[in-house]
Amino acid sequence: MSLLEPLVFKNGITAKNRIALAAMTNSQSHADGTLGDDELNWLTHRAKGGFGIITTCASHVAKDGQGWVGELGTFSDAHIPGLTRLADAMRVEGALTFAQLFHGGLRADPELTGERPWSASEGEGIRAATEGDITRVIGQFADAAARCHKAGLDGVELHGAHGYLLTQFLSVTDNRRTDAWGGSLENRARLIRQVMQAVRKRVPASFVVGVRISPEDFGQAKGMDLDESVQTARWLEEDGADFIHLSLWRSATMTQKRPTEHAASVFRAAVSVPLFVAGGIWTKEEGEHILSLGADGIALGRSAIANAAWPNRIQDPTWQPQRPPLTPEALQAEGLSPAFVGYMRRWKNFVTEP
Repeated sequence: MSLLEPLVFKNGITAKNRIALAAMTNSQSHADGTLGDDELNWLTHRAKGGFGIITTCASHVAKDGQGWVGELGTFSDAHIPGLTRLADAMRVEGALTFAQLFHGGLRADPELTGERPWSASEGEGIRAATEGDITRVIGQFADAAARCHKAGLDGVELHGAHGYLLTQFLSVTDNRRTDAWGGSLENRARLIRQVMQAVRKRVPASFVVGVRISPEDFGQAKGMDLDESVQTARWLEEDGADFIHLSLWRSATMTQKRPTEHAASVFRAAVSVPLFVAGGIWTKEEGEHILSLGADGIALGRSAIANAAWPNRIQDPTWQPQRPPLTPEALQAEGLSPAFVGYMRRWKNFVTEP
């Protein structure tokens, strides 16, 4: 299987290749959540560079879910015109466009939201979700997906990875509830499943709905078990997911729980929908190795930041991607705004000053 072959989702929607731009924080939209020109420029560079699927940065579905400055919003109808501009621009370049929908939960920034963060369970500075909070956020995810469909986007990716709200409910450490939303995996997975079901009901079958998950503990995702994640993926497929996206961070390594098995192979045996894998993929050979393990597509993060035309460039067998550290000027040449370059300075050894 080649990365450059088309990928057909079960609803018949086709991506021109198997290379997706992973959702990444970039701080390039406006304070009210409307699309910024810098964000549109960043994504357009990747669409022109040949990515078959363009995924937006994580976009908060509720005001109280915002995690950082300059975050794209999907919580209001006021965001639809910007999302429409985005959909139209990506379509011209032949790319599918997915919005990544999320709520920060305990990782929401109270300085931006003006509210105390909430999550599955109470913690320092965090309040436990009420039934009203849970019912409301399920509806907010569905409303956000409906706005994306109205704007002409091709799909959405529910952010169930990296320790945000949906992950917090799945986590055995973050979720210490004793009601219907905590305890057993069935209960802890209830929120992400009901979000998937609610979204699926609000959009037509032709609109792609997938989910990104953290299969095991890494970084902000804590309390995650491989076998529980596999079962959750099975349930999400039953609930209408069109794809599963595994956020591995280090896709070259085997799973922690079963060191002789790769996550792509484990999940391939469990689900039949397209499977995407992200995590430190830099070369065509690395990407196609992931496909050989059972994935249907790859999602690029850091390599896409440094190489806007990665999909087009890999058609040249002699090409090698540029890697960090990179100067601000080099990153701006790849379509990053000064604000995004500033954000990338938080990543160790990614930006070098001349």
